[in-house]
Amino acid sequence: MSFRSKGPLFLVCVLVLLNDIHGAWNEEPGSLILGCGLDGGAEDGDTRKWSPDKKFLGTEGGSITSKASYQDPSLTSEIPYMSARIFTSESTYTFPVKPDKRYWLRLHFYPSLYGSFDPSDAYFSVAANGVTLLTNFSASVTCEALSQAYIDREYSLAPLNSDTLTLTFKPSDKYKGAFAFVNGIQLIQMPDLFDSATLIGYDGQTIDLTTSNLQTMFRLNVGGQFISPVQDSGLTRMWYDDTPYLYGSASGVTNKAEKNVTFDYQGMAEYIAPLDVYSTSRSMGGDKNINMGYNLTWSFRVDTNFMYLVRLHFCEYYYSKINEIVFKIFVNNQTAQEQADVIGWSGGIGVPTYKDYVIYVEDGKTNDLLWLALHPDPDTKPEFYDAILNGVEIFKLNETDLSAPNPLLSDMLLKEHREEEAGVFTHKYIHHSVIGGAAGGAAGFAFMAVLCVAVYNKKKKEPGSESQTGWLPVYSNSNSTKSSKSGKSSANLSAMSQGLCRYFSLQEIKQATKSFDESNVIGVGGFGKVYKGVIDNGVKVAIKRSNPQSEQGVNEFQTEIEMLSKLRHKHLVSLIGFCEENDEMCLVYDYMSLGTMREHLYKGNKSISTLSWKQRLEICIGAAKGLHYLHTGAKYTIIHRDVKTTNILLDENWNAKVSDFGLSKTGPNMNNDGHVSTVVKGSFGYLDPEYFRRQQLTEKSDVYSFGVVLFEALCARPVLNPHLPKDQVSLAEWALICKKKGTLEDMIDPCLKGKINQESLKKFVDSAEKCLSDHGADRPSMNDLLWNLEFALNLQENINGPGGSTHSAPTKESELEDISLGENDVARHYKNLGLGSDVDISNDSTENQHEIFSQLVNPQGR
Repeated sequence: MSFRSKGPLFLVCVLVLLNDIHGAWNEEPGSLILGCGLDGGAEDGDTRKWSPDKKFLGTEGGSITSKASYQDPSLTSEIPYMSARIFTSESTYTFPVKPDKRYWLRLHFYPSLYGSFDPSDAYFSVAANGVTLLTNFSASVTCEALSQAYIDREYSLAPLNSDTLTLTFKPSDKYKGAFAFVNGIQLIQMPDLFDSATLIGYDGQTIDLTTSNLQTMFRLNVGGQFISPVQDSGLTRMWYDDTPYLYGSASGVTNKAEKNVTFDYQGMAEYIAPLDVYSTSRSMGGDKNINMGYNLTWSFRVDTNFMYLVRLHFCEYYYSKINEIVFKIFVNNQTAQEQADVIGWSGGIGVPTYKDYVIYVEDGKTNDLLWLALHPDPDTKPEFYDAILNGVEIFKLNETDLSAPNPLLSDMLLKEHREEEAGVFTHKYIHHSVIGGAAGGAAGFAFMAVLCVAVYNKKKKEPGSESQTGWLPVYSNSNSTKSSKSGKSSANLSAMSQGLCRYFSLQEIKQATKSFDESNVIGVGGFGKVYKGVIDNGVKVAIKRSNPQSEQGVNEFQTEIEMLSKLRHKHLVSLIGFCEENDEMCLVYDYMSLGTMREHLYKGNKSISTLSWKQRLEICIGAAKGLHYLHTGAKYTIIHRDVKTTNILLDENWNAKVSDFGLSKTGPNMNNDGHVSTVVKGSFGYLDPEYFRRQQLTEKSDVYSFGVVLFEALCARPVLNPHLPKDQVSLAEWALICKKKGTLEDMIDPCLKGKINQESLKKFVDSAEKCLSDHGADRPSMNDLLWNLEFALNLQENINGPGGSTHSAPTKESELEDISLGENDVARHYKNLGLGSDVDISNDSTENQHEIFSQLVNPQGR
């Protein structure tokens, strides 16, 4: 047959192929939405149509398709996650693109068992037209570290100057049997969202974003709820609630525009952000005194040694005039914007606007965190001292490489894997140890996933392959931490811990909190909300309920139980019990009716009484006793790692109790030098500089933090205050400067002026100064510090006359009880375990006082 006779048939084939390609392009011009491994088209839960990916694959390389063996409950739709394209060798997709346009590229990964392909073997790299997106990437490790079932990666690719985009998947050559996989690919033409941005730290300088490739790290609807891709302004983005990223106890108030407010984008493109972003916001509240005492702050975990674009969205729908609210914007403690006036920027009510800032996050400088903070700007003398934010987006910038190491697994997970690797499986997995086909179900997959990761931890450890990055762009509930069918405690918790504190059913928790009634909320933190509750016919308790989207929830939940279930001390908050059932995680504590130490130091709330010097000393002594017990009285040395005034709680008798053990570390894993090498965690302003530099944690790190607490008690000012002169921002540094200059009295809380015995003050300040020594070896032990504080109290009582404190010595043996790990001690523990505080709370005379567990009460909103 001649070529001429082949012509019509060839033309028909070409037309059919072009028609197939055209059919894969969805309603949006120039976009592809591909379900990898699909045989035909399918719709997801949002009715978006996903097309097969096969026609875009090159002929070289090897790939197969496979179905996931298990659908995690957090997967509300099978599409695109339940099918996958598996690559056993380097393979490339080729997509048609417009050379002068930007594109969203979204990659979807669900690490499951695909036939004989174990998710723990999937290590691979991904590149797009020479731009490295992922290197040595493990979706399995990443999802487990972030407590997610699946993960998405979104990139904004600069114009390629080419009519094709090549997307290459390459299995790692470092591991035997490594493979690559992907579940879904979205390639969506996007408008010009990026132009230029202010470069923070370089006055007047801007950075051109038009040629930069970006990775989306965070996209938050501040003060609002989740916005799905179909609710976005045409770009199918997802916007998440900002609550998990709020830092500190003062979280401001949320606001929503009234129905009569008319929104007008004016000259700004409507696709910048949907109306739902601009119609909600978070502000500081209406109390000037409170607002001037804190920053409205968000904290984001990022990869170091990268530039980041921080895009802030604003829309004012309450105030209407210039200079009514003016505030400062700080990014990583640097001033990004002074005199921020939303009405001045936008021109009126209901007019959206946004601002772009770029900052470089250097390794080791910020503990892998990017901080965003707002504070009223008093220099302009605005009518109202407030600040507002409607939305935030954070993008990583780079021309050629956006990849980063896989996140670290937590100590708890590593410990669990070591136990399972040794054959010490907990009851949940033993019960389902025989897995067969579909009958294995959820428990079978959990067993296999954990076992696979345990194998991975044994055989795969590449130097430099891990980082501290642990941001949470997707909210999901992984089955890896679910309760057993009986509703009892998780397999993640040791049987001993379950025996050492009370288990509450979810029904009991709901009954105690009136089904988590919002009127019972007494605080909000990184773990979740804290509710006031009543159990056992009138015993008041504080119940911390985990936010399922909180990246710190699972680890903090486990650590608190492991620590507090084995400790009982007069100056430690008592853990009464816990609940883990139906995706709920709750911790039940003694109720602390007088709130936190910090509340009584700062005068933002007039209903809070001002502490006398004697009271402050007694509170510091009580907290020191609790820390001294942790360091020396328990079976192993316990380092709290987050000592601060919001973690020192007060009961109705003003007894101080140390709380919040979610970051605590314990030996015998201390080395011969008496330290633990660990990732730096804690709270800025209280963080031990030696620990920060060397990443070596000792009990002297707690001593340093407690020294900051002592100066905070004396001065009654925040430990970090960015709107002060540079040398005064840090309380610790400024206190040492003033001590050296002999001007410390100028810093003392005005309420204490003339009321402190000078000898008591000198002893107190000398002790606090030693705590802040740069080297841990030069700091006192908590025992020595305790004696010094007792001595300072005795000196103060000499001028106060009789009727002083009953404190007379450091920790007595009778005050503490170390619950060892032996099973014979369980009965003794139950004999001593109280269900409430050691006083009759039913006769609480402080009912009308400011009652809170461990957070500042949110001031009333607009």
